[in-house]
Amino acid sequence: MASKATEAVELTESDGRIADDANGAQLPHHSFLSRLYTGTGAFEVVGRRRMWYAISGTIVAIAIASIVLRGFTFGIDFQGGTKVSMPVAAATGTVQVSQVEDVFRQTIGKDPESVVIVGNGASATVQIRSETLSNDQTNKLKKALFDHFKPKGADGKPSKQAISDSAVSSTWGGQITKKAVIALVVFLVLVALYITVRYERYMAISALAAMFFDVTVTAGVYSLVGFEVTPATVIGLLTILGFSIYDTVIVFDKVEENTHGFQHTTRRTFAEQANLAVNQTFMRSINTSLISVLPVIALLVVAVWLLGVGTLKDLALVQLVGIIVGTYSSIFFATPLLVSLRERTELVRAHTRRVLRRRDGAPEKPSEPVSVPEESRDDEPKRQTTSAAPKKPAPSKPAPGARPVRPTGKRNKR
Repeated sequence: MASKATEAVELTESDGRIADDANGAQLPHHSFLSRLYTGTGAFEVVGRRRMWYAISGTIVAIAIASIVLRGFTFGIDFQGGTKVSMPVAAATGTVQVSQVEDVFRQTIGKDPESVVIVGNGASATVQIRSETLSNDQTNKLKKALFDHFKPKGADGKPSKQAISDSAVSSTWGGQITKKAVIALVVFLVLVALYITVRYERYMAISALAAMFFDVTVTAGVYSLVGFEVTPATVIGLLTILGFSIYDTVIVFDKVEENTHGFQHTTRRTFAEQANLAVNQTFMRSINTSLISVLPVIALLVVAVWLLGVGTLKDLALVQLVGIIVGTYSSIFFATPLLVSLRERTELVRAHTRRVLRRRDGAPEKPSEPVSVPEESRDDEPKRQTTSAAPKKPAPSKPAPGARPVRPTGKRNKR
């Protein structure tokens, strides 16, 4: 009866389903939040890894297709060009994007690359980006913008100083691009070396695959949505890659702890131990992501709606995307991939067969090592000794009326 109750409790703790206790009563069903916080292994992540592989593969395919077909929208620091900024508040009313495009076209004789309004309220500005303009073209454009809109300065009066410009040559943009690529490659190499030294082969492969998944998907999101790639984007990308590796290390540490010496027990398979580790780190990963996302969202709100600062916006965007992608990959991609790689080894396959045979009640094969519980080892020699000694047959009783049998040998003389 006690063993039945224990198995019922283990069933409830392992998968969260309703089980029967020894008296046939149903044990209480654990709520979603209870299972999430206690980490009892109720959420099947590793067991459904084919579904996660399909979802991850679809995401990567869309990201790569967008990168190849659409490319990236590089900022002026990478591509070079001229940028002119002007307040939205003007003496002629609120400046519209279409009006600015018309003034640029009439003054320069061609269309600008982009005209966007950054920020909100009194701090909102119009940013005009084009190919590299000469000094005469830039001064001519600034004069045309002032004559047409009369933008207001800090004192609320029309001012020519309210219109600013900046130019980056294509050579400078090429140098910035080269340095950004070098920084990214060096970071990836150092992280790869650390992971290779820190973990065993299959864990290192899974962690590196998750890191490249994060890079590809984040880049694909930028390409798909059309976010501008700036030096702040590269800095943010390096930051979120570090966050992704940190989250993967947390999960793998728990997997390593749960699967240490797994071959000496037949209670759970390697995949089940890894799935339990993922469940036990769910809340840690979620809390870490939430704590990281909240200040990023605050930074994004301040940058876009209040200050209109492009650098803060670029930094916040890549961090927001990267944190979400990194949390997903550490839970739903890295650990399932690790299990798939480890299940290709003979050690894990043999252990899985032993566990399944134990659950089916089949006897263990003598060729495979079996762990014997300590309490059963003390009784094993006694059972062997008892079974080895042959039992003596019980003496047969004489039939009724039979004469007594005398012992053989010489009869005693009277």
